[in-house]
Amino acid sequence: MNKAEESKVLLEAILEGIHRIKGKEIKHVDLESIGHTECGHFIICHGTSSTHVDSIAHTVEQTVKEITGEDVWHRDGYRNALWILLDYGDVMVHVFQEEARRFYNLEGLWADAKITQIEEED
Repeated sequence: MNKAEESKVLLEAILEGIHRIKGKEIKHVDLESIGHTECGHFIICHGTSSTHVDSIAHTVEQTVKEITGEDVWHRDGYRNALWILLDYGDVMVHVFQEEARRFYNLEGLWADAKITQIEEED
């Protein structure tokens, strides 16, 4: 598999993990469309509480491992679960509590990138 195919499989596994725990307002920020960035993609979502945020992030880790065999390179934020970052190299997953998401406004900071709203599953 080439890098683009690997990223696509990884993105699908991450989204599956978020869907399993009903993450909210899922967005894919395609940083490859602007170039010269640390990674190629952001996946951003939020949960309704610190417990929900923690559950989303843990389920993403488990789902990615189950589907791709890949472990997260780095994780941060589990202690207070206000904003959990999962670093998969080419893909960074940001799981926020809603208030923190609005405050940090990553989508606004990267507004020149291609941003896609992902449908939430019922």
